[in-house]
Amino acid sequence: MKFKEVIYLIKTDLYRQKEGRINTGIFLRSLLSHAEFKYTFWMRLTGYLREHKIYKYGPAHLANFILRHYQYKFGILIPSQTRIGSGFYISHFGGIVVSAHTVMGKNVSISPGVVIGRTTRGERQGNAVIGDNVYIGPGAKIIGKVKIGNNVAIGANCVVTKDVPDNAVVVGIPAEVISYHGAEGYIRCTDYDNYISRAKSLPAPPEKREPGTPA
Repeated sequence: MKFKEVIYLIKTDLYRQKEGRINTGIFLRSLLSHAEFKYTFWMRLTGYLREHKIYKYGPAHLANFILRHYQYKFGILIPSQTRIGSGFYISHFGGIVVSAHTVMGKNVSISPGVVIGRTTRGERQGNAVIGDNVYIGPGAKIIGKVKIGNNVAIGANCVVTKDVPDNAVVVGIPAEVISYHGAEGYIRCTDYDNYISRAKSLPAPPEKREPGTPA
């Protein structure tokens, strides 16, 4: 991963956390006071530094130390090597555990009490692969090698032990599909590519510009 790519990921996370209201001031305030963005920022940065071994004896160790501090402070354990796409959103901190080998697509929203774990035996031995635009409700558990499709909503306290198709809404223990209305309404602020990728710095949100002002 290149440095500009990790910066892009951090911007997309902030965009979703702050509902499109991003600029340099909001970035700095969020880094100082917003628990969920603090965690995603240090998770992304630590992952980048660990990947580039030239840094491993200095900044990577410091970043990893800070990340571990926030793991204990906020009750979030998402390892820096976890593969997570753009626009990752943590709704509230606390009781979140994700296996390091989990793969998540873009615009995944995760809630407190969520566990995404691996299994070491049986036909579902391994880790979950989660698609794009997925909402995972409070207390939900995703166990083993399951594939979660795109635009899926996983209900609160749901236990997922088998594959979930695209656009499904699942609830219960074990999880069962109750509709195909998807995650519409749960996944918001995913239009960051309209301007983040071409911005030279953290931009102001488009809706705040005066009419007739060029973007």
